[in-house]
Amino acid sequence: MLAAERGAAPNTLAAYRRDLESAEEALGDLVAAGQAEVASLGATWASLAPSSVARKCSALRQFFAFLVDEGWRTDDPSRALPRPRSRRPLPRLLSHAEVTAMFERAELEAQGDQSAPVRLLTLLEMLYGSGLRATELVSLPLSAVPRDAPFLTVTGKGGQQRMVPVSSAARRALSRWLAVRGEGGRVLFPSTSKQGYLTRVRLFQLLRGLAARAGIDPDKVSPHVLRHAFATHLLEGGADLRVLQTLLGHADISTTQIYTHVDSARLVALVNARHPLAVRTKQG
Repeated sequence: MLAAERGAAPNTLAAYRRDLESAEEALGDLVAAGQAEVASLGATWASLAPSSVARKCSALRQFFAFLVDEGWRTDDPSRALPRPRSRRPLPRLLSHAEVTAMFERAELEAQGDQSAPVRLLTLLEMLYGSGLRATELVSLPLSAVPRDAPFLTVTGKGGQQRMVPVSSAARRALSRWLAVRGEGGRVLFPSTSKQGYLTRVRLFQLLRGLAARAGIDPDKVSPHVLRHAFATHLLEGGADLRVLQTLLGHADISTTQIYTHVDSARLVALVNARHPLAVRTKQG
């Protein structure tokens, strides 16, 4: 149902499978589980973070709702699930200086015609310049590369397509990559992996290696952190929240609103550091 009717992504399907299987290990047959058994999951999950419990509860609620819809049971025991209060954590961020340092290092390494450094520069340009998710980027087909229009056609979560702008710098990097990429394959970043394209894990490793060579703590860097940097720096520059929602491919604007909190936190830090009262407090 999740795949056919909702178009859920493979990663989402895998996460739901893990959550349902772990619940079944604790309770036995989920189809026959009653409210008392479902309520006991709260104690089983006591050591987990609220966000993890919330995700597991969401999977079970949708599973039990599916059972009711299909007529496999007449009651829905999900009301007995715990209701953890979880706040969406603020995303980790890279400063403008850190992003610049990564680009300077990537450009230095890509001065020759070796394919690996040129590919890494292209990946960096498209992560930070277009705000793509890691899976969206590594699985891009060659057909998505723009010819004349400065846009990529990206298939995101739930099979939803969107147009994503490509900066001039990213287009130059793409042209260089296509020149050294070689022939064969229908994906932009081919690989010998089982999927046939660069894996998310390998992308993660490449970015952390680049960060280390650029003098940045590798633990701060990931594909998603660069996506966060894209969004936050656009918002700092005056981008509209609705435009940002479209660029990021968020189905709900409440997901995009996290970046307003990031920007607010930055402003508070700026006031605390630069306001005359803060200076007087430090001097006192």
